[in-house]
Amino acid sequence: MISTAIRLARVGSRSELAAAALMLLGYPLIMLAALVPNIWFFAAATAVTYVADWYLHQRGSYLINRLGKVRAGLSIRFLLRQLMVILLLARLDLASEPLFYTAVACFLLFYSLQAPHGAMTTLVRMRRTMPVVTRNVDLNAVRIPDAPPRALLHRSAEKMLHLDIPAVVGILIAAETGVDAIGYAGAALTLLLALGFTAALVPYLRRGRLVPPAPAVLKAVDSWLREYQPTVVLYFSGSNESAYQGNMWLDTMAKTDGRPLIIMRERGLVPQLAETSVPVLCVPAGTHLMNLDLSSVRVCLYPANVGKNIHMLRVPTMKHVFIGHGDSDKLASVNPYSKVYDEVWTAGRAGRDRYALADVGIRDEDIVEVGRPQLAPIKTWTGTAKNPIPTVLYAPTWEGWDDNPGNTSLLLAGENIVRRLLNAEKPVRVIYKPHPFTGIRSAKAKAVHARIQNLLTKAAAERAAEPRWAEQAAAAAAGQNAAKAELTRIEAALAELGKSGRSGGDDAEESRVSLADPARQDRAEALRAEWNDAYWRSFGWWEHKTVTGSQPKLYDCFNESDAMVSDISSVVSDFIASGKPYAVTDSAELGAEEFKRQNTAVRAAVILSNSAEEIGELLDAVADSAADPLANARHELKSYLLGPDEPTSLEQFNAAVHALAAKAEARNAGVRQRIGEQSVASPDLEDESSGAGDGQEQIVADAVAAADADAEIGTGPSAVR
Repeated sequence: MISTAIRLARVGSRSELAAAALMLLGYPLIMLAALVPNIWFFAAATAVTYVADWYLHQRGSYLINRLGKVRAGLSIRFLLRQLMVILLLARLDLASEPLFYTAVACFLLFYSLQAPHGAMTTLVRMRRTMPVVTRNVDLNAVRIPDAPPRALLHRSAEKMLHLDIPAVVGILIAAETGVDAIGYAGAALTLLLALGFTAALVPYLRRGRLVPPAPAVLKAVDSWLREYQPTVVLYFSGSNESAYQGNMWLDTMAKTDGRPLIIMRERGLVPQLAETSVPVLCVPAGTHLMNLDLSSVRVCLYPANVGKNIHMLRVPTMKHVFIGHGDSDKLASVNPYSKVYDEVWTAGRAGRDRYALADVGIRDEDIVEVGRPQLAPIKTWTGTAKNPIPTVLYAPTWEGWDDNPGNTSLLLAGENIVRRLLNAEKPVRVIYKPHPFTGIRSAKAKAVHARIQNLLTKAAAERAAEPRWAEQAAAAAAGQNAAKAELTRIEAALAELGKSGRSGGDDAEESRVSLADPARQDRAEALRAEWNDAYWRSFGWWEHKTVTGSQPKLYDCFNESDAMVSDISSVVSDFIASGKPYAVTDSAELGAEEFKRQNTAVRAAVILSNSAEEIGELLDAVADSAADPLANARHELKSYLLGPDEPTSLEQFNAAVHALAAKAEARNAGVRQRIGEQSVASPDLEDESSGAGDGQEQIVADAVAAADADAEIGTGPSAVR
């Protein structure tokens, strides 16, 4: 019942549901208190709505967005509350008293200040918005002043509206006590605070406090590009939830030969980008991107098939490569869209065969096997459980954009899998790490996800109450407390390292100050390794755990576990690098043989039905590696899916970059030669004696030079692919 209410109210937790109910019920109660009239009842209901509204805003509740859509937005809710104050005064027979007129005048003046305040905040934000957001790019060529304090712009409308509290409190006290001066003081304080909050923005409207105009910033970026001369670009676009698709390539880009550059398209993704030493350019506008000087770039890498790729694909002077964000048997791994790229890079032979079987128009000669450089952190299985009881990772993929039952095990099998693991004959620990997209499309998937979390929470509590585990907990308490203290220390150190500028700096200011510091980045990397170690020590090796968010990473969960249950996704292909036993759920109920025939990555897996009754086979393989019937199959499949161990994946990746860059150079040289031949073949000039010939020759020379320049930067007629 509660989960249904949460889903219908579009809130994310029980606390949000409670706050939403209190806020929505509070307004009728305020009106009732005003009509009765009862000042104390009115004050209590008013306080509840203030607190509930604030809490929902702090949590970023989707309900707040929905209320705005039905004309019950933040300003309307505050206005309604103030109107109820006026109604209360009228019902208290104070309509002819100075306090009543003071309240009316105060609220009218207060609302008259909302427009200039809103206009000024909008103007400051707009005039401090640069056409690009950068990281590790030197923009000293343009002067970027400090941003306004965060307190002035962050949730500014909400803060402004809450300044009515002194007036509301003062008027209610005055109505109860008869001391009108308290009401006058409250009203005066509200107006003074509103005026001060608005006036504080005025200095930031001066020309000297605003960022330079877009042409000046873009010119500085072009100057930096000509100096840096990037050769390899990772081009990334997507929703906020898709940040992981770009993050997984950051370490590889940092180790790529040449001069790497990351180009992004969405401002909201920049804060979610993991720390990197590679220069980053976020260029939201397609016109700005197409006018950047990228003439030195020879290879562009695409981790996702998205519409905005077209803005880069149009450039002919570089070669375009689809590298994807994981190697799996999903349909996304054989997307016909991939025909637009010059090459498609796969991890191993399996990716090549997958395209051949799909027959979607990808030529075999355009496929290059480069391994999976990201898999280096994954540790190889020793053949025995890491802890006294084995740990099984359940990492289902998300529900996908359609209702195909084969997309995820979560809907039909998820709870069965978790229950069977929790009720296994020999105890195991369960780590549940869902896909970041889980529940964004399917309310049913979101509900199942919540139920699995509840199952694990309940099982963890029951295990903690058992004498055996209580003894373990008592023995490990000191170490766990020390690890938790260490986590706090490390997180504080990471937060300090992460401060790129003053607290509250906006995108423009962060673009100015966020230059790569190798020493700081090395320190941050060491701290993150320490954090990961402390995280797993902060709770018992017997404790069930739900892991969400970016930390710990998926590969850290691989290293902590002894086996995994997952779905058809790149998670399975990556886990195979560990050599550990794994199971995959046949959610579409194809049957084991057909399931293996259609999906390469499951050929060395324990195949689970939706009942998950086969889970014992997985646990047996973990308990006794000598009796593991799929060990050899996993070894062979690893080579087929992920490529050979030698040369290393990074060496294969860099070799592919060099080879494709050479092709781009050859293509560009050929274009320049053909343009040059066309200019030589230009018609003879008829009248050389008149002196017009010299001018015509200059026109031809200028045209050739312009065409040559167009070929270099990918514009003009020669840019057509």
